Amino acid sequence: MQTYLVGGAVRDKLLGRPIKDQDWVVVGSTPQQMLAKGFQAVGADFPVFLHPETKEEYALARIERKIGAGYSGFSCDASSDVTLEEDLLRRDLTINAMAMDGDGNIIDPYNGQQDLKDKLLRHVSDAFVEDPLRVLRVARFAARYHSLGFSIAPDTMKLMQTIVANDELTALSAERVWQETARSLLETHPEVYFENLRVCGALAVWFPELDLLWGIPNPPKWHPEIDTGIHTMMVLQQGVKLSDKLTVRFAALVHDLGKGATPQEKWPSHPGHEKLGLERINALCDRLKAPNDCRELGLMVSEYHTHIHKAFELKASTILGMLNRCDVWRKPQRFSDFLLTCKADARGRTTFENNEYNNADYIWRAYQAAVEVDIKAIVAKGYQGKAIKEQTEQQRILAINEFKNFYKTQHPI
Repeated sequence: MQTYLVGGAVRDKLLGRPIKDQDWVVVGSTPQQMLAKGFQAVGADFPVFLHPETKEEYALARIERKIGAGYSGFSCDASSDVTLEEDLLRRDLTINAMAMDGDGNIIDPYNGQQDLKDKLLRHVSDAFVEDPLRVLRVARFAARYHSLGFSIAPDTMKLMQTIVANDELTALSAERVWQETARSLLETHPEVYFENLRVCGALAVWFPELDLLWGIPNPPKWHPEIDTGIHTMMVLQQGVKLSDKLTVRFAALVHDLGKGATPQEKWPSHPGHEKLGLERINALCDRLKAPNDCRELGLMVSEYHTHIHKAFELKASTILGMLNRCDVWRKPQRFSDFLLTCKADARGRTTFENNEYNNADYIWRAYQAAVEVDIKAIVAKGYQGKAIKEQTEQQRILAINEFKNFYKTQHPI
């Protein structure tokens, strides 16, 4: 029985990156022997065990053979005569197919160390095409290591395209697709994930509403980058700079899906794209089974982002109507995230990246003025039923108007 550290822990150790989790592979053992040593069995599809003290995962070395569609259509051979090299051969990328023994020696049968030096994400073998989840995983690794200069090897990208062409991606579960997407959105360069999915054709399969945006123009005056797909990726990158929240980054990704519904004869303007995006965001979220907080913020940003861009032109009653519909009174933090995403949208344009964006602060201060209205005082004056709401609305409009007038004196045109 021999134990080796494998996979991501070895890769990140060699890259000098922090190691989050350690996975181990055990060669020359059986499930019965693992249980006898106090390990706890946790693997449903293949023998994986938790260490009795560290609780780290120890998997028996195994060979997998494709027997059906999708990422779960495999048979597993975890007999005690499976070698370490055979176990590593089934892995996705060479940089993930290295092991380390107890003395710190690296076992690298598929040249992962060379690919680390060359900054290449390269498949281990042609069996790569048997698991469609690898398309998303490789795109995620490309996003994670983009800042280090890594890219996907051309031959590996061809295999990713083959998987898509064989219609294997449709066998993936929504939960697995969302899991890879959410993890990618939280990387420093999530736009790389979506750009690579587009190159291999996977974006059109699982994110068709997003895939449509490339090639759709915007007015050059406001969008020097012109292309809506490029703009969306720029907004996502600005979202990364402004927030580490999944909800903000997802909302940045979907904020302009409505432009995919604009009739071509109306290009490059996109009248009504704000509300046209709602159906498309809902369709995407339904397909991915995205969490409600991501859906809700995405819908809010789509419908109201141009309100914020035109903040200084809005009447007090219009501002209040937006605050009401965004339910800011109960969920001020979500509204703050909404404003942050609008800022990302404003900056996600060529030459606008470092511009001031006072619109968000202006609307936030208008909300702060309105929230100061004392509803208890209104009730104390004898108002009842609908009259309480009417008085509250009137006083909030007055409060917003007072703020607007004060703001103008502090920021004369």
